[in-house]
Amino acid sequence: MSGLDFYAHVATRGDVLGVGIGAQPAEWEARLGADFLDTEDGSLLRRDYGLVELSFQEEDRARPCFGVSVQVHRLRWDIESSVPAALREAYGVFAPSTRFEDLAAAIAGLGCSVEREPDENGTSGDMHRYRVPESGVRIFVRADENTPERAGAVWSLSVSPAWWRAAA
Repeated sequence: MSGLDFYAHVATRGDVLGVGIGAQPAEWEARLGADFLDTEDGSLLRRDYGLVELSFQEEDRARPCFGVSVQVHRLRWDIESSVPAALREAYGVFAPSTRFEDLAAAIAGLGCSVEREPDENGTSGDMHRYRVPESGVRIFVRADENTPERAGAVWSLSVSPAWWRAAA
């Protein structure tokens, strides 16, 4: 297994090691460990594990997760400290970058498809956005022609059903 397998799993299933939208911070900590940075702003909590960022909002004494973001681009600078130990143990080697074509093929291998979303739907000229219809996960891909060596590299994956429903 590899980092590519992890990204394909997130893209098709919308979870990280079996934890996903609706899970409480303690559930995430049990799976990914205690090496994270929390930032609170009122009822919102952002938990940063490096590669994985989580968003929580307080509701009726609970704090369910409403957004999961996999920040693939961060691995260009530091794989070791960006990838939580639990993910390294489960998936093995993570590369400093991942080509969209490779991820799309891995997603297809898991029985799902990928569709490009129109650029006018909130992306800039240097990013393209794709959607996995079966899961609703969005994939952001570099498209900047000024840096052709990075064009086609996966920037991030976004699992946020409530946000994507509102943006549609």
